[in-house]
Parts: sequence; C-alpha cells; structure tokens
Amino acid sequence: MSQFRGITLLAALAVSAIALSGCTGFKSNSEVEALNETKSVGSPFTQALASGYRDMANREQNVMFDYADALHFARKGLAAASGEVVLPEPVSDWNLKPEHIETLSAARGKLVSALDHGAREVMPDKAAEAQVNFDCWIEQQEENWQKGDISSCKGKFEEALAAIGGAVMAPSEEEMPPVVAMPAPTGPMAAEDAKYLVFFDFDSSKVDDGGNNVVDSVATEIKKQTISAVKVVGYTDTSGSKKYNKRLSAKRANAVRDSLIARGVDPNLLVVDSKGEEELMVPTADEVREPANRRTEITFQK
Repeated sequence: MSQFRGITLLAALAVSAIALSGCTGFKSNSEVEALNETKSVGSPFTQALASGYRDMANREQNVMFDYADALHFARKGLAAASGEVVLPEPVSDWNLKPEHIETLSAARGKLVSALDHGAREVMPDKAAEAQVNFDCWIEQQEENWQKGDISSCKGKFEEALAAIGGAVMAPSEEEMPPVVAMPAPTGPMAAEDAKYLVFFDFDSSKVDDGGNNVVDSVATEIKKQTISAVKVVGYTDTSGSKKYNKRLSAKRANAVRDSLIARGVDPNLLVVDSKGEEELMVPTADEVREPANRRTEITFQK
C-alpha cells in the first residue's frame, strides 16, 4: 500500500505518473465525494470519527494531491459513517524508520488503551480527534519531509490524548486479572473432557506468553492420547463490527493452529473454525470489550 503513497503535484510532470495519478485520483474522488455526501449514523464517536476522516481525505486529495491516501482515509471515513468502530492505523502497515516505529508504537499503545477504557463513550469528540491525528501523524511521518505537518499532527494527537487520558477511568480491581496458563493435567484426561482456552489482548491475534504455555499443554496432551481431530475455534468480544470480528476470530484460531504445528502437532489433525462475536462466554451488549470473550477454544475428538 505504501508504494502508492505520496503522489504529489510535482510527480505529474512525468507521463507515467500522470496515468497513475489519473486512475487513482478517479477512484479517490469517487469515494471522497461519497463520504462528503454520506450522513453519518452510529455513536457520537463514530460520527465524530467520520467527520475527522472526511476532512483528512479531502485535504489529501485536493491540497496534497495524494490520491492513494485520500482513498484510504475516505474508506475509513465511510466505515465510521456507517457506525463501524474503525481502529487507529497499525504501525506495521507503514514504511517507517526504526526510531519512528518505536515512537509511534508507544503512542498507538497509549491511544488504544485510552479507547479501550471508555474514551469513546466518555469523550467521543476528543477520542476521535486523537485517533484522526494519530493517523495523520503516521501518514506524514512515512513521507517524512513536511516537518510542519508532522509536528502539527503529532501535537494535536498529544493534546487530545492528554485530555482523554485524564477523563477515562483506569482499570479497576474488579477487572479480569491477567490470564495465566492452565496447569497441565497430571495424567491422561478423557478426550471429551479436554478444553483449553487461549485468551487474547484487545484487537490482537498474537499468542502471548500465557497462551503459549496453554499451547504447550495442548501439544503435550495430544502426544499422550490417540486423537482423531483437534478443533480450534476463534472468538471475539462484541466491540467492533461483526464482519471485522469474524476476520479477527479467524486470525486468532489460525495463530493457535500455527503454534500447535510449530510444536510438532500433525496439521491434518487440526480443524479450524471462527465464530466472531457469536457464542459469547460472558454475555454482553453490543460494543462491550470483555476479556473473557477474546479467546480461542481447543477441544479434542477421539
């Protein structure tokens, strides 16, 4: 995606760039205009987010002549305008210098933590402002030549983050404690009784240290028994759209599958499925971030 970013007016002097800019510009214009004409629905946060991305997409298209990024942020704006909770840009999606990766990763972590602890609900306008300016900062940092724009986006992000940081509540003692590995059984267990749970951080499909310990136990148990199949099913909580959560639950199931294969489990034994936000372990309303629901379940079949 990054190889199409940064198309400037100067680049239009080359014939090949004119063709590329014309094609990409046509696409971005259609989607930016669609966003301009769309009436936002959803929560106050998603409506504010759509407005922020609308301004950003129009600037990228009509001022910066960066049609690829105009298209990208118009699409995020359209998703937000439909009521979908879209997330801040993943740092790994952008071509950044190592020192910028470290800084932006830390900033994104703080932003996601604030959003995860109620900023969207408590201060929707400021939360949206923080997210849009983080995305602006990362886009400008990749180009890395408009120092004033980098500084402006970063400053606005930090100001908004400071505002929401003081308003959202820190995790309470009643929150779910960090997940620890399930102890390995001392002897072989009946296959029909075996169920293992790997939990995940918010909006993550990475198997952490606790999850790796659970996978270790699963791999050990498989070697003790005659197993015909190992079912690996991914789930999410209700935060975000159903379509997004379906994809995320698949990523979680596949991450556990890959971890089992890395430990010597026969891939032919593994049956992978994803349920998204269906079959919640802890029933909640929509848009609730519940740690117990962010999981992958592993069961055996004889």
